[in-house]
Amino acid sequence: MVATTDPSKKEDLFLKSPRELFMLFSGGEVTTAKPKPDPIPDPIQETVQMVVKSASQANTVLTNLFGENGVLGAKQQDLVIKDPGLVCFKALVTIERQNVGGIDLANPVSDILELQQELINNHVTLQLVSNEVDPQTKSGKLSGKVTFEHWARARDLLIPTLFDFNMDFFVPKDFGVPGAILVNNGHKNLVLILGKITMTTEFRLVKAQVTMPDQNVIRFLCNSWVYASEMSKDGREGRIFFANKEYTPAATPPGLLKLRQSELKEIQGDGTGERQEGDRIYDYDVYNDLGKPDDPRPTLGGSAEYPYPRRCRTGRALHPDGKTETRLSGALANLYIPRDERFDEVKRSGFIANNLKAKKHSIASTLFDDGLDFHGFDELRALYVPIGEESVVETIVNNQRQPFELIRQFVKASGDSKNDSFLYPTPRIIHADKDAWSKDVEFARQVLAGMNPLIIEALKEFPLKRPSAVTAEMIVPQLEGLSISEALSKKKLFVLDYHERFLGYIKRINELKSSQAYASWTLFFLSKDGTLKPICIELALPGAKDGDRPIFRVFRPSEKDAGKNWAWELAKAHVQCNDASWHQVISHWMRTHAVIEPLIIATNRQLSIMHPVHKALVTHYKNTMDINQSARKALINAGGIVEQTFAPQKYTMEISSKVYAGWRFVDQALPNDLIKRGMAVPDPTAPYGLKLVIEDYPYAKDGLDLWAAIRTWVKEHIDIFYADDKAVQGDVELQSWWSEARTKGHADITEGWIMADSKDNLVQIVTTIAWVASCHHAAVNFGQYLYAGFMPNHPSMTRKLIPEENTPEWETMQREPEKFLLSMLSNAVQSRVNMTTIEILSTHAANEEYLGQRPENWTDNPKVLAAFDKFGKKVDEIDALIKSRNADPSLKHRNGPTKVAYELLRPKSGEGLTNKGVPNSVSI
Repeated sequence: MVATTDPSKKEDLFLKSPRELFMLFSGGEVTTAKPKPDPIPDPIQETVQMVVKSASQANTVLTNLFGENGVLGAKQQDLVIKDPGLVCFKALVTIERQNVGGIDLANPVSDILELQQELINNHVTLQLVSNEVDPQTKSGKLSGKVTFEHWARARDLLIPTLFDFNMDFFVPKDFGVPGAILVNNGHKNLVLILGKITMTTEFRLVKAQVTMPDQNVIRFLCNSWVYASEMSKDGREGRIFFANKEYTPAATPPGLLKLRQSELKEIQGDGTGERQEGDRIYDYDVYNDLGKPDDPRPTLGGSAEYPYPRRCRTGRALHPDGKTETRLSGALANLYIPRDERFDEVKRSGFIANNLKAKKHSIASTLFDDGLDFHGFDELRALYVPIGEESVVETIVNNQRQPFELIRQFVKASGDSKNDSFLYPTPRIIHADKDAWSKDVEFARQVLAGMNPLIIEALKEFPLKRPSAVTAEMIVPQLEGLSISEALSKKKLFVLDYHERFLGYIKRINELKSSQAYASWTLFFLSKDGTLKPICIELALPGAKDGDRPIFRVFRPSEKDAGKNWAWELAKAHVQCNDASWHQVISHWMRTHAVIEPLIIATNRQLSIMHPVHKALVTHYKNTMDINQSARKALINAGGIVEQTFAPQKYTMEISSKVYAGWRFVDQALPNDLIKRGMAVPDPTAPYGLKLVIEDYPYAKDGLDLWAAIRTWVKEHIDIFYADDKAVQGDVELQSWWSEARTKGHADITEGWIMADSKDNLVQIVTTIAWVASCHHAAVNFGQYLYAGFMPNHPSMTRKLIPEENTPEWETMQREPEKFLLSMLSNAVQSRVNMTTIEILSTHAANEEYLGQRPENWTDNPKVLAAFDKFGKKVDEIDALIKSRNADPSLKHRNGPTKVAYELLRPKSGEGLTNKGVPNSVSI
C-alpha cells in the first residue's frame, strides 16, 4: 500500500467504504487526505442502471451499463432482445444498507461481509408478481429474477446513503399489472464462535415502483428490513411486498390471493421456538418477565386473579422456577419484537441522546447533593435552568440525520441552559410564578387540565354508601347558598376518588416502610364564577383488622385571608401522590401502552397489509412495541424506575392488573367515558350528542373535537370499501382480527366489547383504537414534565403520614413546614430519577408524525387521499380553535394561576419539550 501524506501535518485515516477497506488489505493505494468540510447534504442517493439480457423467467441475466457501452463493450441495443411479444416494465428500487446499532452510522463490517457474499455470487434479486393468475401454477404470474448488480458500492460512513437501482423487466404482453414484488436477500449471515454470535446482512427496502409502458406507475408498500432469505413453507423464496393498494379479501386480485394468505401465515408463526432478530413473527404471551426468581412478581395475564393484556411473545426459556422468563443480559440487549417495529434511525438517535442528556442532568445534580432530602423549595429550584437562559433545539442544515441527530439533541437540546448544560429544563409550572402551583384553585384546575384529567367524576349521592367521616356540616358552608341536594341536582359537586382504588393495598404499601400512604377522597365544588374549588380531603387508613372501619382524617382549606394551613397542604400532597401513581401505571401505561400492544399483534397476524383497516390503523401503532419492550426492561420491572419512585412500589403493576379486571373496551371511547363518569350527559341537540356538565373542562372540550374529527375520517374511509353491514360481516380477515384481539390479545376480558358486525360498529372500533393511541396517550404523556418536573406539584412518593395534632412531630411541622413537606415527599435521589425519566417521556422526536399526518405515498387510492386531506385540514382548524380558547380570559381552567395554557391536545408541535402535540401513536 502506498499512502500519500503531508509529513508536516498529522492526518486521520478516513475509510468510507468496503471498497477502500478491500484496497487497504489487498495492497492497493488509499488516500489519507482529510476531506474538506462541506455543508451537510441530504442523504446520498447513488444509481445503477440495469437491463435484462434475457427475457427467460428461468434465467434472467442483468448487465450494468457504464456510459454507452456495457461492461463487455457491447452496445446496449445489442443486449436487448427485440421480441414483439415482450413489453418493458421499468422498476426503480431504493435501499439503505445496514447501520450500526439502529443509528445512522454505516456498518463497515457488514459492508465487507456483503462484498464477500457478492463475490461468491450470493446476490439480492427482485421478481415481479402479476395480478393475473398463471394457469399452470394457479398463482400470480412471475417475471424472471433480476439481480441487484454492484451492490457493495462505496458509501459515506457518517451520512446516510440511499442506493437507487433502475431495472428493466421484459415480460410477455399478457403479463398483466404487477401487484407484488418478491425480494430475495441472498446474502448469508455469518455465524461465529460456535454459533454464539451471528452477523446479519439485512438491508432496508425504502421504496419500489414499476413504470408501465403507458407510464402508469405502480408503487409498492416497503420501508421494511429484509434479512437473509429462507424458503417459505409454500416453497416461495423471498419477501413479499404488495402494491400500494387497499383491498378487502373479496376484492383482492386473483393473482395475489395465495400470496396474501401465505404472508399472514408467515407472520403468525407456529407458536414455538425462541424468536430471533430477523424474525417477523407476531404472537402473544403473558407478562412473566417482570420479576426474577430471587425477586418474584406475579405473572400478569392468563388468570382470574391477575388479568392483563398480552405482550409480544419472545419464546425465551424460563428460569428454573418454571415461571419467570429469562432475558438477555446487558443494558443494550433488547427484548424481541419484529424488526420493523423498532425505532427508525432518527427516533433511535433522539431517544439515545435524550437518555444521555437526562442522565447528564441527573449525574450533575447528584454531585451537588449533600443529603437525601431537599430542605426547601429554593434548593429544588436550583436544579433548573434560570428563566430566560433556555436554549432551543437548533435546526441543522438540510434536516440532517444521524449521527448528527444524536449529537444535536445531546449538545443543544430543548430547555437546556445556554451556559450550563447540566441543569434540568425549567418546568413551565413555575415559570410565571414560582409559588402559583400551590394555590388551591390550581390544585383543582389540574384535575380538569393537568396530566391526569381522566379521573374526576360527578358526585352522584351524599351521604356516601360507604363509611365516611365527611359530614354535611363540612360541605354546606362552601356551597354558595345551595343545599347538598341542590348542588347534586345542578351537578356542582365532583370527586377525585382514590379511596376504594387504593384502600385494599394501603396496609401492604405502608408495611414496606419506605412508603407511607393513605387512601384519599377529594371533594370539589363548581363555583358561580366557573372555577372548580376544593372543599375537603378525606384520608383513610385501613382498620386494625380486616373488616374494621377505616381510620379517617378530614382536612379543609384555610379560611379566606387566613394564613397557610400546612396540614391541608400535606393532605393535598398525599392526594397528588395517589394521582401520580394512578396516572403513571393506570391512565398512562395500562390504558394506552399495554392495551394497544395486543391490538398491534392481532392486526399484523390477521389483517393483510393491503386491508383497509390495517391501512387505517398502522400509523397508530408506530414505535409502540419498541417503547413497551424498553419499559419491561427498565420501567415496570421488579426494582425498575416505577417501583423505585412511586408510592405503591412493588405493588404498582399488581394494582394495574386489578384495575384492568374492570377495563372495558366500550368505555375507552371519549364520549362513553365522559358519560360514565357523569362529566357529560346525552343531549341529541348538543354537538356530538352530549353536553359537558363543566363547559370549561379543557381535556374534554378539546378531546371531543378531535374525537369527532377522527370518527368522521374513519367513517369516510370505511365507506369507500364496505357497501353495507353484510360486507363487514363477510370479511373473513376482519372477523378473524377482531375475534383474536378479543379472545387472545385481551383474553381475560369477556365483557364490554363491540362486535364488528356492522359498518357503524367497525367505525366505532377503529375510532376508539385511534383515539387511545393518539389523543388519550398525548393527554397523559406529554404533560408529565410540565406538571411533575417540579416534584412538589405532583409528587410520586410519600414517605410519612401527616402528624397528629399536639404531638412533637406536629410542632416540628409547624416550625419548618417546607422542610417537613419535602421530607415527606420523594427524596433527592427519587426525585432525580423520576425527573430524568419524565423528561425523556415528555420529549417529541425530530421526525414525529402527528395527527392528520402520514408518510409520503402511504396510499395510492385517490378517494382515501381526498378523505384524509379533509381530515388533516379539520385537525388544523381544531389546533387554531384550541389556541383561541386558551386566549379567552373567561375560561379560567385554560391557564389558571400558573399561566400555563392547556395545549396537550393541540395536535401539532415541534420537537423537544413543548407540552403540546398529538402524535399518531404511543410513540414514547
